[in-house]
Amino acid sequence: MSEKTVGIYIHIPFCASKCSYCDFYSLAGCDDLIPKYQSALLKHIKEFAPRLAGYYIDTVYFGGGTPTHYGVKHLISILNALKKYYKVYKDSEITLEANPESIGLSELKQLRKEGFNRISIGAQSARDTILKFLGRPHTFDQTIDAVAAAREAGFDNLNIDLIYGLPAQTREDWADTLARVTQLNPDHLSCYGLKIEENTPLYVYRNSPEIPDDDTQADMYLFMADALAEMGFRQYEISNFAVKGKESKHNLKYWQLQEYAGFGASASSYISGQRYTYVRDIAQYIEAVQENGKIVSELETVSQYEQASEYLMLGLRTTHGICQDEYTQIYKSNFEPLEQLLMSYLKMGYAKQQNDRWSLTPQGFLLSNRLIGELLDAQAELKFHVGTPWREKDYYATLF
Repeated sequence: MSEKTVGIYIHIPFCASKCSYCDFYSLAGCDDLIPKYQSALLKHIKEFAPRLAGYYIDTVYFGGGTPTHYGVKHLISILNALKKYYKVYKDSEITLEANPESIGLSELKQLRKEGFNRISIGAQSARDTILKFLGRPHTFDQTIDAVAAAREAGFDNLNIDLIYGLPAQTREDWADTLARVTQLNPDHLSCYGLKIEENTPLYVYRNSPEIPDDDTQADMYLFMADALAEMGFRQYEISNFAVKGKESKHNLKYWQLQEYAGFGASASSYISGQRYTYVRDIAQYIEAVQENGKIVSELETVSQYEQASEYLMLGLRTTHGICQDEYTQIYKSNFEPLEQLLMSYLKMGYAKQQNDRWSLTPQGFLLSNRLIGELLDAQAELKFHVGTPWREKDYYATLF
């Protein structure tokens, strides 16, 4: 019997400044709360340990916010607490998000010595004018320095985050950023199309002609996929590319419906068929943990039907894709209506079939919301078929 594994996510919601596009739960100017937040995190980690007594930890991910703004001693203390109260594999993937300006060689050496072995550097662009517009507190020269320091400190698994579709950005600008970043020899690249979210400073540009239109963003995306493939980066998810063996093991847990446990304000967990999220408020999280109050803001039990839907949605985000045997064995339903749609996508160049697995092409990834939506509609029709386990368990239960 194989050992049960779980990934751990630690949310560090503190930043030196807030970027103009950021919609994640993070705050600037609240550093006075760091000591209390650290105390709450450590208490939460200790008290939750019995829930994961039967699991081994194979990935840990420190995200934010800006974890490297939080302080190296605090980060190491959290990792040591995980090692103390949980069964953490010695070769676990332990990732740290970092801003280029917020970390130096001395701190990186300390982190590497204590077990951090993967770093994700938020470069976003190679153009300083764009970085300034986005409210990023660094230059591209600082990205170059941060990558060099991380390598010198011993990090041999390094990701760089990038954004395309930025205001006034052209395909040539994007090509230049990709060229300059790949010259730094990262092991992994995460490249995201800009999404203009409400309640962010960038929202005033939502209808601006300065924002590249859908066709231009699509052109940037397809160019990126081709260019990175030529440079030896394998696309394994819509926005993620890696050299062989350096895919993010932690993020794959989300896309492959594996279990994970989160700690910190706004962090989410998926354990034993339940998904829950903690309160999206630092002060409320601290008080609730310290006073043994309510820290869960959302809780749901994921039904078999919802698991089947997520299998499609998340599986088709990756190049590993989905297959009939997995779908029918786990979710006990007919794959044929889905296969008919996938065959039509194959003819249009949006999907491909390799052996028994179906996945989307780069052209299909561009239309993934629509294509996956059609597959989910086809799956929903199965809910009414006699013999489908969802019919009795999920649908009719809501009627009486």
